[in-house]
Amino acid sequence: MTPDKDLFHSPTKGEMNVDKVITEISDFISEDPGKFYRVVIGSDSQSKRVNSHAEIDFVTAVVVHRTGKGARYFWKKQKLIKSPALREKIYSETLMSLETAQEIVPLLRSAISPAKYDFEIHIDVGPLGPTRDMIKEVVGMVQGNGYVAKTKPDSWGASSVADKHT
Repeated sequence: MTPDKDLFHSPTKGEMNVDKVITEISDFISEDPGKFYRVVIGSDSQSKRVNSHAEIDFVTAVVVHRTGKGARYFWKKQKLIKSPALREKIYSETLMSLETAQEIVPLLRSAISPAKYDFEIHIDVGPLGPTRDMIKEVVGMVQGNGYVAKTKPDSWGASSVADKHT
């Protein structure tokens, strides 16, 4: 069964729509309003072969991190029946994070004062691997949309949280 690409999953609360994700983030922040938070979106992908067909799973994670005191996260998965080249995978991951941000940020801003949190998009590229030549391009995509971009080793939202579910 292919997961619904519009539903998020919480490790503790199961499936939920985007409005419920916003409520959960708001409730988490309300539990300790004196703390500062980071809201992070990151995506990762994994290629595989199934019955001799190439397919790729993309996972986008939304994380609310209470600085120094834990976090909550939500993730959604999309499956494509093809195996794109590395450049196309990285672009797709970045675009999925941007699309999620376009959906979530306005709802988040209406529910929680932006003074309570920093917002970041984590991109699964870094200076040491085969993606090093793409850093400027994908960081430019994120910054061009008005968001802060983080890359490896600081992009744990993509390389750890989203990666956990690919």
